[in-house]
Amino acid sequence: MKVLLTSDVKGLGKAGEIKEVKEGYGQNFLISKNLARLATDAVIKQFNAHEKARIEAEKEELARLAVMAKKLENTGVKITKKVGANGSLFGALKKEDVAEALKIAGIEIDKKDIEMDTIKAVGIYEIGVKLGHGLHPKFRVEVVSE
Repeated sequence: MKVLLTSDVKGLGKAGEIKEVKEGYGQNFLISKNLARLATDAVIKQFNAHEKARIEAEKEELARLAVMAKKLENTGVKITKKVGANGSLFGALKKEDVAEALKIAGIEIDKKDIEMDTIKAVGIYEIGVKLGHGLHPKFRVEVVSE
């Protein structure tokens, strides 16, 4: 019996591969647990069309993220905070503050994607952002006193 694997199966193969398996294993385990589908022409065509659409959507997503990464690298953000007599900030600069400053600059970034240590002093800092697909652009944040 030929099956099209819809998920990776340890010891058998990866998703998208067509494998020859015994009838009982295919019906009772692979197909019943939605790990595979019976490899008919219609199922294979449908899977190939779905895979092509997924690859195209991934290309579009990568292009969008590359544009955002370029925009981030060319962006500098200035954040004003209260400063004590010794030059340290009242409270620390947090990811939420940076995300809000980027939003004002026209770039929408989730605070969970910002990579930074806690900033407790005035100065210029390089902050990274995890966009996915291996893109980790950095931008400059200038923290100034009120």
